[in-house]
Amino acid sequence: MSDITFDFQRRARIGLSEAVLCTGKTPQQIGEALGLARARQASLLLTRLTPEAFSRLAPGEQASLDYDPMSRTAVFGAVRKPAGEPQVVVVTAGTSDLPVAREAIRTLAYSGVAAREIADVGVAGLWRILMHEDELRRYPVVIVVAGMEGALFSVVAGLVGGVVVAVPSSTGYGAARGGETALHAALASCAPGLVTVNIDNGYGAASAALRVLGEQRRLAGFEPEPADRESVVPGASD
Repeated sequence: MSDITFDFQRRARIGLSEAVLCTGKTPQQIGEALGLARARQASLLLTRLTPEAFSRLAPGEQASLDYDPMSRTAVFGAVRKPAGEPQVVVVTAGTSDLPVAREAIRTLAYSGVAAREIADVGVAGLWRILMHEDELRRYPVVIVVAGMEGALFSVVAGLVGGVVVAVPSSTGYGAARGGETALHAALASCAPGLVTVNIDNGYGAASAALRVLGEQRRLAGFEPEPADRESVVPGASD
């Protein structure tokens, strides 16, 4: 009996494709997931695939993946190149937050949405974020990744009119408590309308952004994209 039960109809229901969380899965289970996607000729996003876990996959499975070690994400099948200008901006407080930010950016790219990255603009040097203020206001969604005390969330949410999604990161030490302090800062923010996802959850932030953009397209009268985004996978007909 298979350990994997795919929800291939998720995109039809909520507009977001299912992703495979690799944490806790054996190489055999990840390989089985890839096999099921290949049989359906479907593309697939894998998250939290560490370099060590990637190295334990069979050579053929490694070759079938577009793998990025920093974000720990991989795309199986045809890689979709984002079209048009960036619709989301991803901001980080420090360079240590980049793995989480890149997870969000790769998730957005998988769905065909381009994103702009602005890194290392934390409040220790407030001028760094203020020099991007006018640009930030142009985006309908701003994802902010920050650890330590999480002050950047409230600063950005007080500057822009778009939806601000806070991603507390586990960056920091001592009283930062692995991201819990930043999470509490986001939840306790007095900046109205700031929303947050779980610690280090770049995938969740990107999914929230995709929901916002999808609703904007619906209100603007655009037809929804095909529900089942499947594409021919190399080797699928072998």
